[in-house]
Parts: sequence; structure tokens; C-alpha cells
Amino acid sequence: MAQTPGVTREFVGLNSPSALRAGSGGHPCQGIYHRGMGRRPRVAIIAAHYQIDFSEHYLADYMATRGIGFLGWNTRFRGFESSFLLDHALVDIGVGVRWLREVQNIETVILLGNSGGGSLMAAYQAQACDKHVTPLEGMRPAAGLGDLLPADGYVASAAHPGRPDVLTAWMDASVLDETDPVAGDPELDPFDQRNGPPYSPEFVERYRAAQFARNEAITDWVQTEWTRVRAAGFSDRPFTVLRTWADLRMVDPTLDPSNRPPNTCYLGTPANANRSAYGVATATTLRNWLGMWSLRHAQTRAEPHLARIACPALVITADQDTGVFPSDARRIHDALATDDKTSASVDTDHYFTTPGARSEQADLIAKWIAKRWR
Repeated sequence: MAQTPGVTREFVGLNSPSALRAGSGGHPCQGIYHRGMGRRPRVAIIAAHYQIDFSEHYLADYMATRGIGFLGWNTRFRGFESSFLLDHALVDIGVGVRWLREVQNIETVILLGNSGGGSLMAAYQAQACDKHVTPLEGMRPAAGLGDLLPADGYVASAAHPGRPDVLTAWMDASVLDETDPVAGDPELDPFDQRNGPPYSPEFVERYRAAQFARNEAITDWVQTEWTRVRAAGFSDRPFTVLRTWADLRMVDPTLDPSNRPPNTCYLGTPANANRSAYGVATATTLRNWLGMWSLRHAQTRAEPHLARIACPALVITADQDTGVFPSDARRIHDALATDDKTSASVDTDHYFTTPGARSEQADLIAKWIAKRWR
């Protein structure tokens, strides 16, 4: 990829209070700091995700050319979501925030919660302002968890309302046996044309209830299995969760209406994607399920954290998004505790790839920042 003229990039690799440099040389916290050439920004954005590499985030150069620094940041869990621990991830994000404050002398730090990162960055700000995140049962809190520096603003862009929530909303409710990828209930099959689309309100209600029940049933099994394997001396065990591309909204655009195309998800056609070996939570462990995906136990749901955020906030919706929907953005906006919250939308897809969409997104953020801090 050609480097954007006028943008300077600096690789940043740092230790974390709860993890040191690996024997192979890699630091647990890594990222790339983008700024306009010859500029020393007073405002900077930091973006991180549960497991996706954000070091070269698509917005970085756009913000840098508008005079705003951008730290695309990765925690130790980049590419290792099945090992994710929220308290340790927050400490790693705190390393990036502190570097911006103390090394780059940034006066105003903005958290960018993009896609799945929306709930993660909300958890960071909430913990920095109101210590409430706890470690998984039997584990000590991550070193530094009580010493996070709060940011000054929060932006949610094309953001999900939390890992358990997005997984449950995408789950195939017709699954009858988690160990059998084929077994299903035809009365709840979203891809059986006898059920829709369009889907009746009655079918939608039954389907959503069955999705919730599926998440709860997995949690019940995990808790029982956790007790069994631990009694046998095992620390954990992996398992799979299949058929997670079956949100009715992916098939039927009249549900939660937007400008998205029908019968489309991030992996193509939902019916085909749902039968693939790729999806959220496909590879998980007992501990990871309880800490990341369980509606009952995981602290990765956005709303409890958003309710603790009092700083200015901006929520941006992508109107053609096939995996994040208008009601998701409304949930995030409504859950924010701050009185200074703004909603905006761009008519584009999840990654803002349509012509001009990324510039429009960057302008929205830059103008929102300028109105408050510049």
C-alpha cells in the first residue's frame, strides 16, 4: 500500500504492566502512530480491537492529514481472541493511552471504538473513571488495572453493542446439537423459505428467544464442563461454536431497515457463510466463553460500560452495514451516560469503502473534535 504523502508513521512496541517482551522479541503492546509530517498534534485518537490488527487502521492517515494524531494499537490478544482476558486487555490499552499523554504530550485523547472495538474501548473508559471490571473467577486482577488514565472523548463507529450480544444476534437459532453441525429444527430454520423472508413478527419473536436460549444453554454446559475438567486437573479445554451467520436482519432488510443489500453478511451470502468453518466464537475455550461470549457472565457487553461514560461521545452509523444495524447504534447512543452525545450516519458499508465515505467519516470526527477541544 502506497504511503500517504505528508504522513509520518512511527512503530511503537512497549511492555505491559502484566506482560513483558516475548522471548522471540515481540512486545505485548504494539502499534503505529500516525501524524502529519512536521506536526506535533495536541489531539490524538487511539483505536484497538479484541483481536483484529488495528495498527494500520484505515482512518489513521485520514485523521493525520487533518492534524489529529492516530495510534492504531494492538493488545497482546491480536489474533488470539480465544485467550482474551478483559482486564489484561484494558491494561494494554492503558499503555497506549499513557504513551500518548507522556511521550507525545497529547492534551486530548479520543478513544475510537470501531466495530467490535466499540464495547472494548467503552470498557476502558468506564474502568478508568469507575473501577468496576473484575478478573475471571480464580484469577488475580491484572497489574495496573486500577491505574488507567481516562480519555477525553469516545467515538463509536459501526460498533457492535458487545461480544455476547453480536454473537447471540447472529446465532442460528435452529441448532439442536452443538456437537452436530448439521442437526437443526426446520421450524426455526432461517433459510427455509417456508419461514421467510419476509419473517413474521411471531417467527422473529420465537427465533430471538431461541437464540438467547442457545447462548444460555452453552453457558450451562460450560459451567458443568469447567467443574469436570478442573477436577481432573485440566486448566481449560477448547470447543467450537458453529453456525453463527444467521441474523434474520442479514436476510431480510425490512427488519431494522437501512440501506444495506438483502441476503448479505460480511462473509457473503448468509446461508453459505453459516455452513462455513469461520465465524465469531468458532474457536473458543471454557474460560474464554465465560469471559467473552456468555450473556450471563461476560463483561464484554457495552451497556454496563457506556452507563459509566460521562465524556463527550459520538456515535457513527454506516447505513449499508450488513452486520451492525441502526438499532445497535441507538442502543449505544441511549446507553451513554453523557449529556454531550451526538449521532451521525454515513451511507456506506461496514468498512466505509464506498467512494468518499472515509473522508466523510474523518471530517465528521474532526469537526466533532474541533467543536470541543481545538
